[in-house]
Amino acid sequence: MNAAAEKLHETKDIDVSSFEYKQKPVFDFIKRLFDIVVSFICIVILAVPFLIVSLCILIEDRKAGPIFVQERVGKNGKIFKIYKFRSMCADAEKKLEELQKFNEMDGPVFKIENDPRITKVGKVIRASNIDELPQLFNILLGDMSFVGPRPALPKEVSQYRPSDKLRLLVVPGLTCYWQVQKNRNNVSFDEWMRLDRKYIMERNVLVDIKLIFKTFFFLFKKSGC
Repeated sequence: MNAAAEKLHETKDIDVSSFEYKQKPVFDFIKRLFDIVVSFICIVILAVPFLIVSLCILIEDRKAGPIFVQERVGKNGKIFKIYKFRSMCADAEKKLEELQKFNEMDGPVFKIENDPRITKVGKVIRASNIDELPQLFNILLGDMSFVGPRPALPKEVSQYRPSDKLRLLVVPGLTCYWQVQKNRNNVSFDEWMRLDRKYIMERNVLVDIKLIFKTFFFLFKKSGC
């Protein structure tokens, strides 16, 4: 754990007395149906672009495959394998330890603005969030949804406080309140967790639709379209 994370987790767990979790079977059914239909359609439509991106990744660096597979924590702590287009060098995981001192996030999360492990193709697909598109297969399989808290690494979850673990009550998602923040990497870990708890309490069809549209707007604005 880095120094910032140690400092954060030495403090008393934050007050979540206002948090309330409700079962929503009808919403869950509609959400899952939407996820299956839309993810399948997107996979079919994006088949050729997927192939092109994969080839670009392989042309730049053939030391590893175009798809990066990593374990993440899903609903109720279930471990699943997440899929992404590889945006970093083949030995990125090995280089992580030496980069920990440059971590710009508080809490048990690692992020730096100019990560030296990112490839040239990786910079392009990350800027447009194309690297996340293989997660459509995770959505189709049911490990993820279009909307929900971003899935965390097992080592991050092992450092969670009880209040942080509340985000594991629902299926993780491709986008969320944190994802559509203007400067999300500047959002504190506590605020990130608060936004996830906010979604869990407020979740309904309208909230999901709003977040999906906000995500598209955010991506178009970010790319200058």
